[in-house]
Amino acid sequence: MQFDDDAGLDTSEVQDERGSRIPGGRATIGGGLAGLVALLLGLLFGVGPEQLGLSSGDEGPSATASSQAEISQSCRRGSDANTREDCRIVAVVNSVQDYWRGEFPRRGGQYSHARTVIFTEQVGTACGTATSAVGPFYCPGDEQVYLDLDFFDELRTRFGASGGPFAQAYVVAHEYGHHVQNLTGTLRSAQDGRQGAGSNAVRVELQADCYAGVWAHHATTTPDDKTGEPLMTSLTAADIEDGMNAAAAVGDDRIQERLQGRVTPESWTHGSAAQRQQWFATGYRTGDPGHCDTFR
Repeated sequence: MQFDDDAGLDTSEVQDERGSRIPGGRATIGGGLAGLVALLLGLLFGVGPEQLGLSSGDEGPSATASSQAEISQSCRRGSDANTREDCRIVAVVNSVQDYWRGEFPRRGGQYSHARTVIFTEQVGTACGTATSAVGPFYCPGDEQVYLDLDFFDELRTRFGASGGPFAQAYVVAHEYGHHVQNLTGTLRSAQDGRQGAGSNAVRVELQADCYAGVWAHHATTTPDDKTGEPLMTSLTAADIEDGMNAAAAVGDDRIQERLQGRVTPESWTHGSAAQRQQWFATGYRTGDPGHCDTFR
């Protein structure tokens, strides 16, 4: 995965809260599953922040001036994204949103900007206060993606993913898939309170995987808003394999087998490794969000 060295990055789409502290915040959600989106599931299944062990969410700090200035100064060009992890996240967020900003009008809709918040340890959101243990997640209440970069090390060491820059890009694109679902009304309409292999909870996650694949299909041809040229210049078969590997690593069956020694499909919330790979591949192969209807 390579970005145009000379392309400008839009750091306004990423808020850097690394090093910020949340006074008095309590955050007890655990799990560490990629895209677990426990807060999102709280919305879907009618579980409020208090029931999830979260605080009210009104005490979260804004980004510190120093941390935001650091990312603004350090992540200026595509060359920075090719050498720094935090800058790469900025570039991926830019690319993903460039695609959806162009796609929504073609389907008669309007895309709404969603910022990614990079944090460490814990973060305050409109959905409550969450720890890094939750993994990357999307909060519909403030329409933001939350990400602790240390998760990508856990993805390799705890969940056995091969890693690589595109594994990170897959995770980010998946979370923006939830933003797309929020804008289209899918999240609210899918609420039914159930878990299991055929549940709406699983279908929501698989659709987000498919949307991530759709973006990947268009990543090297999507024009940047400012220059009209693609921000991403190269995406190889090895990159896609890294994404597929990450998708499989966070399949419910793989995680259950690793953590509890047995697979219980009746408690699935994200889908099996094979399903997650299948739907990411469907999006990547077709490049068409219309092929991502996991509810049919």
